[in-house]
Amino acid sequence: MSEYTVVVLGDTPPVRLDRLAGRARVQVSDAASLPALLPGADVLLVWDFQSDALRDAWPGSGPRPGWVHTASAGVDRLLLPDLVESETVLTNARGVFDQPIAEYVGALVLAFAKDLSGTWELQRQRRWRHRETRRLAGTRAVVVGVGPIGRAIGELLRALGVRVEWVGRTARAGVRGADELPDLLPDADWVVCAAPLTPATRGMFDRAAFARMAPSAYFVNVGRGPLVVTDELRAALLERRLAGAALDVFEQEPLASDSALWDTPGLLVSPHMSGDTVGWRDDLARQFEDNFDRWAAGEPLFNVVDKRLGYVPG
Repeated sequence: MSEYTVVVLGDTPPVRLDRLAGRARVQVSDAASLPALLPGADVLLVWDFQSDALRDAWPGSGPRPGWVHTASAGVDRLLLPDLVESETVLTNARGVFDQPIAEYVGALVLAFAKDLSGTWELQRQRRWRHRETRRLAGTRAVVVGVGPIGRAIGELLRALGVRVEWVGRTARAGVRGADELPDLLPDADWVVCAAPLTPATRGMFDRAAFARMAPSAYFVNVGRGPLVVTDELRAALLERRLAGAALDVFEQEPLASDSALWDTPGLLVSPHMSGDTVGWRDDLARQFEDNFDRWAAGEPLFNVVDKRLGYVPG
């Protein structure tokens, strides 16, 4: 059995990749060493999915990895022209984050509906003040993105009695097309963005989109940061044209300490953690090992990204 060379990009690589033992030579790389290691690699595991190192390191010609796997659902950082045009197979971590992110969104929606932040603040002030909160059953949600994450979010909200409309790139059974989104926003109580970042979706939630939403509506982004024009979201919150919002992803991460988003009224900021539950790194490592077994056996890989679309179809 021939030994493969697997290069792992990341300062803190997986603790264990036991199933590769005896079949692969694993080389851990940082940004500086990546250009020298890539031409000799059969497989690249992008463990540090927020790294931009591949942009400068990907070989424009000559030997290159036949397979690149990223430990993330989003692949926009990896869609380099030379990689897209190459025969290199790109796979992602689809399936690992679906339920955790859905649970996180469900927690946000419940926290907003039941005004938990208000309760905590009143407790801090030692004030006993009775209030009425929103009932979830019968409210409407628009979930933008129909991959496994978007599907899981919608199904969880449905279990809470929320009426859900999914929006995808194109209309099909049970899914509204992206061109219908403007007409869906005015009636939505909850708008959740879980879409991939593509040229068509970049900046899709802007001033015009927020202007179509009701002042009582809430917005949540667990997709990619550049899907939202954050200055225009902040303006909508300051002008009370939205009831509230939550952002778990940002165009620049980590979010700068002097960003105006931190103290924007009605905005909850979290550090790209919606899918990160206890054991998530082990789940990612096992998923890569499962796909490596297929690779070594010459079998088709799962989670193959359509590099022109920018996501896994279906």
